[in-house]
Amino acid sequence: MTIANQARVLVVDDSEAHIRLVERVLHDEGYECLADTCGRDALARAAASPPDLMLLDLDLPDLSGLDVCRTIKAGVDTRLIPVLIITGAADGGSHLAALEAGADDFLAKPVDVAELRARLRSAVRLTHYIHELDNATASIVMLGAAIEARDRSTEGHCERLAGMASRLGRRIGLAEDDVRALDRGGFLHDLGKVCVPDAVLFKPGPLTRAEFEVIKMHPLAGDRICAPLRSLERVRPIIRSHHEMLDGTGYPQGLRGSAVPLLAQIAAIADVYDALTTDRPYRGALSPARAYEILRTEALAGKRDGVLVTEFIESCESLSEGPGCDCAPQTLNPILPSSCCGTDAGVPKPPTLFEATGVQSFIDSAIQPRSVEARAKRHVGGLR
Repeated sequence: MTIANQARVLVVDDSEAHIRLVERVLHDEGYECLADTCGRDALARAAASPPDLMLLDLDLPDLSGLDVCRTIKAGVDTRLIPVLIITGAADGGSHLAALEAGADDFLAKPVDVAELRARLRSAVRLTHYIHELDNATASIVMLGAAIEARDRSTEGHCERLAGMASRLGRRIGLAEDDVRALDRGGFLHDLGKVCVPDAVLFKPGPLTRAEFEVIKMHPLAGDRICAPLRSLERVRPIIRSHHEMLDGTGYPQGLRGSAVPLLAQIAAIADVYDALTTDRPYRGALSPARAYEILRTEALAGKRDGVLVTEFIESCESLSEGPGCDCAPQTLNPILPSSCCGTDAGVPKPPTLFEATGVQSFIDSAIQPRSVEARAKRHVGGLR
């Protein structure tokens, strides 16, 4: 199948005649053509099923093309759609306004067919590259899920960490891109453990000094796995530094103070809390109150940021004491588990990263632990 045959192009223009002209070109090139004559219909269609490319006229009967473009570029699920503005205005002011709205390219009216074909091919090629990056990112997320599935004692840990960390990020007012990085970082923080031998990772007794040194390298290994993907650039500091302490006693780099990235600090607090409040082979789950006490003690000792710890605890307490939902908690963790909505009352649950990337079905299909391990090894092989 060619790239063209995979591409869906949304044409938004109030001129039926112009839509028919563009449709003929798109069909000749092998693209699937969708069309809307008003901005609101186009936005609804793009939100329901994002196209691979949008050809957008500036003059629409309801919304301006600039408003449509801004909305597309502001949407989490639509901002990567290439938008080609179709305009009859020759002045530089119109082009500048379109660029500021997020437009990727321009086509002048009346449309030159040869130019239209060339710009379509260029934009679709860009979309194809973006899809390849999405697939690579999804593969890495699947690898992270496979690593967690190998160890039943940590089942659900990544999703709980992602929920707690992103909730704390929103609570302290982080930008949405950082909150999304916290969500992804929750799933991928221990990715580097794929490089740790099973004999060390699942050892029932105390680790030797040499074995602990092997464990301490897993953040750097995870960082290297994600390094080729710019889509994970914000996540890498979480993976690399979630075991660092503010007093320099953490690993792998022994960072101190502000050198420890903020997102890594947030993920680390959630990581420690979840580890303390769930059953592990070496001890039973602690109560939330005892886990809070340990986190406060670490903050007083200069290992963690006291403000972040306080905000985290208040976030947990407000969630466990709030109206909540109909889902019953499955652990001592007051943060709602993966089966719960995990959102404020009355707010629809967005798809989790597991659901969005198909990871949940990947886990469900991996019934035998060894089959999960084999899948993980194949994924690593594909990333080298």
